[in-house]
Amino acid sequence: MDLYKSLVGHFLFTLVKTEPEWLHKQTIGSLNWLSKASYYPSTNWLNNLLQQYLCLNDPRLEQTILGMKFPNPLGLAAGFDKDGVGANIWHNFGFGFAELGTVTYHPQPGNPPPRLFRLPLDQAALNRMGFNNGGAVAMAARLKEEKEKLNYPIPIPIGINLGKSKITPLELAAQDYLESFRLLKDLGDYFVVNVSSPNTPGLRSLQDAAMLSQILDVLQGENTGKKPIFVKIAPDLEWEAISDIMAIAQSYNLAGLIATNTTISREGLQTQIIEKTGKSPQEEAGGISGRPVRDRSTEVIRFIHQQSQGQIPIIGVGGIFTAEDAWEKITAGACLIQTYTGWIYEGPMMVSRILTGLLTKLEENGLNSISEAVGTGDR
Repeated sequence: MDLYKSLVGHFLFTLVKTEPEWLHKQTIGSLNWLSKASYYPSTNWLNNLLQQYLCLNDPRLEQTILGMKFPNPLGLAAGFDKDGVGANIWHNFGFGFAELGTVTYHPQPGNPPPRLFRLPLDQAALNRMGFNNGGAVAMAARLKEEKEKLNYPIPIPIGINLGKSKITPLELAAQDYLESFRLLKDLGDYFVVNVSSPNTPGLRSLQDAAMLSQILDVLQGENTGKKPIFVKIAPDLEWEAISDIMAIAQSYNLAGLIATNTTISREGLQTQIIEKTGKSPQEEAGGISGRPVRDRSTEVIRFIHQQSQGQIPIIGVGGIFTAEDAWEKITAGACLIQTYTGWIYEGPMMVSRILTGLLTKLEENGLNSISEAVGTGDR
């Protein structure tokens, strides 16, 4: 029996209705303790216990993409570990990779609270956090310290999601991304240019071809180590705009695209009133994640895969709760997938459940590896 789903989650979300951001801060504090415990064999027993119960290792799930070895295709999406406190322990929860951030060059508190809301009827979350984080300097210092203390390499790829500082004018956005990248380029396995969050004023305008080109031009000029760079796009873009970004991705030799970020659409939501504010979701600013974005993100993945003839690697994210959700995105064209909101609702056992389900799907379809499944829904 999954105690998290049947007892813990029900108690925290339904009975006592724990404030989401407070609970998140407590979780980050626990991750920080676990991270420090991992430095010493005498206190690392709990991390070993997590591995024993939450990890599933099978060679059929492994892939090597862009020179990075992924033990499985399911990763933690950006937004949960904004400052990288759990960089060296996310593999203990079963993830095949983890994406830190979003981090900005300047430290910033984010938007005023309340700014994070659960929508249980929709299995969704509404957030307008606004890239709250300690800044690129602090993240770089933390990751360097962890690298020095660890006696082994982190066994999964670690991505770093870069955003624009709120105080930086849009016309100086490229320099802002560049300063963060300079500090962190030797500390991440891949990097993501986040120009699709709805919670920083004007940020989504950076998805415009001309402005995005400026950012990628300076980043690739600095990228002497040839680190893979992805761009994360919004689900609300028109097909023509997505095609423009695909063309830019290919012209700048990007690693691929992440599809998708949260949506500003409120279509089809069952939640009528957000109890914390007394207003409807339609009246509240912010992006929606979870189930409501699942189908649209899959459509975007399928479009990119079809239009590029599978030549642009895609990390699929949005509404993944089950193995069926994961399989749908993989067969639509995603070589890797990510979760955040689904993990919050489903709990730590979700990762192994999804991976077990993916192995079953491979067997049912006569496939020998997860890489063989990518894009098969279009064949």
